[in-house]
Amino acid sequence: MLPIERRNQITKLIQEKQSLKISELSKLFSVSEMTIHRDLKPLIADGLIVKTFGGVSFNHQKQIHQHDQTCSFCHRETNSKLEFRLIVENRSEVTCCAHCGLLRYRQLTDQVEQAICHDFLRQTTISARLAWYVFDTSLDIGCCQPQVLTFEEREHADKFVKGFGGEIYPFSEAIELICEKMNGQQHDCHK
Repeated sequence: MLPIERRNQITKLIQEKQSLKISELSKLFSVSEMTIHRDLKPLIADGLIVKTFGGVSFNHQKQIHQHDQTCSFCHRETNSKLEFRLIVENRSEVTCCAHCGLLRYRQLTDQVEQAICHDFLRQTTISARLAWYVFDTSLDIGCCQPQVLTFEEREHADKFVKGFGGEIYPFSEAIELICEKMNGQQHDCHK
């Protein structure tokens, strides 16, 4: 069995039983306890499970947080690959996409300490203020309309636009454009 398959099965078992001993997992999968520790390491790092004395337990707090994360602007469920995060006066706000992120940034401009998002192609975390924003692309990502995609490199945005169409804007122009496109209907973000 591949390690990824074993990790998936371990995750399901822990969700069902709530906690398990390392020795039980070792016997169940016929591998050493060291192998189980290696399998558990990424699950612990992701916060899905927590270490206990001689075993691991399901992390209820992480699951609650993951499923209850909603956009601070349109209130739809967020997708970690598209989310736009604003750090405002020592608290964090998350929006479901750059569309809502730009609109929320506009509402909180003077209070925003930091804004981050993900590069659409590479999924790396980037500064929203330094990102390039693609509007009106033919690729539908199934989020708020008009949709906005973020890129760290202008060159990558240019190549994306060549394949899927659209227009590229820097941060300040993207904020103005999304507000203009919404024509004051900022809460009507959904398709």
